[in-house]
Amino acid sequence: MPEAVIDDEMIAAMKAKAGIQLRIAHSINNEEATRIAVTKFAGGVGDTNELWTDPERGTASDYGGPVAPPSFVIGCFSGIQFGWPGLGSFHSATQMDMYRPIYWGDKISATCRYEGFTGPRPSSFAGRMVTDHFVNDYTNQHGEHVARIRWQVVNFERAAARKKSRTREIEVPHSWTEDELRAVEDRVLAQRPRGAEPRYWEDVQEGDELTLLTKGPIGLTDEVAFIAGGGTPIPRLKAHAAALRDYAAHPAWAFRDPVTGALEPIYAVHYNKAAANAMGVAFQYDVGFQRQCWQIHLLTNWCGDSGWVKHASAEYRGFVYLSDVIDLGGTVVGKSVDEDGEHVVHVKTFARNQRGDDVMPGTAVIALPTRSGAPSPVATRARAS
Repeated sequence: MPEAVIDDEMIAAMKAKAGIQLRIAHSINNEEATRIAVTKFAGGVGDTNELWTDPERGTASDYGGPVAPPSFVIGCFSGIQFGWPGLGSFHSATQMDMYRPIYWGDKISATCRYEGFTGPRPSSFAGRMVTDHFVNDYTNQHGEHVARIRWQVVNFERAAARKKSRTREIEVPHSWTEDELRAVEDRVLAQRPRGAEPRYWEDVQEGDELTLLTKGPIGLTDEVAFIAGGGTPIPRLKAHAAALRDYAAHPAWAFRDPVTGALEPIYAVHYNKAAANAMGVAFQYDVGFQRQCWQIHLLTNWCGDSGWVKHASAEYRGFVYLSDVIDLGGTVVGKSVDEDGEHVVHVKTFARNQRGDDVMPGTAVIALPTRSGAPSPVATRARAS
């Protein structure tokens, strides 16, 4: 892979780009929430809630029609590979605001603005680094604002990352016994979304724990399924001549696999060991936005079909390697009536691997129905038939 160091010329070039709307056509995946697109996305996240895949369930719910999970916008457009040629990069954090439901048949338009960067600053991991700041906005065919995503990317000096000594040795891939694997898979299969039973605001107390959600052991197909569902090829993955023409026009998008001799996208760090190693990482690892989708899956499972996730924020700390098992959970840390007049709970979330590391600390704000008989948070956002 091309390698560079952060210098004054690079910094000046990126400062000049701050505030621009980026061209993202090559990174758009889903534009319409068709039945198949929604089903593939939910499957790629591992979300088994039939609310997203059974039109009768959607119609019978407060949505009044078949809907997509709120994270579906990530399957339309998530991120873009932009700037800092020759540096490695990691998606480091995301803040999502969700405004309106996405119904089957909705057409979603996305935009992405580069707001600039902070840094450079010293890094214990890789020489110096800078953090990019982006804002994605999503609207439907009616011009309604569906969601906004603010996200950050850390860019680092790749060569320095490989030279840095590891302060903690871990076993990658993780070695599991057959009994351990069965126990994990039994736990996964036993988990269910709350579904149609309302979770009322009055019944929730500070200190309540969210029902655990388990992902893993993370496998190659889990990454492929997320990508196939619309998850984050930046740019979209292509093959043969279609790919080679892209790489000829944008050499920084690809590297040559030392085993197969094929050109592979840098995005292949999530399923190609040579790509991960070139990035200074020991093994293939998950996608940042994929982890964000897991957090939203946790939240929608817990709040039920009539609750609404208004905000979700997460930091991506450390890597989730293929073979890892992640337990997602959280705790209610507050209750209030917010500025919109909605009854909300404030949640602190975690995503803990088998080594006990919290690889995605986060927070969320969830609007819940009340026992007053008022329309639920979903009902107030439902589209009139």
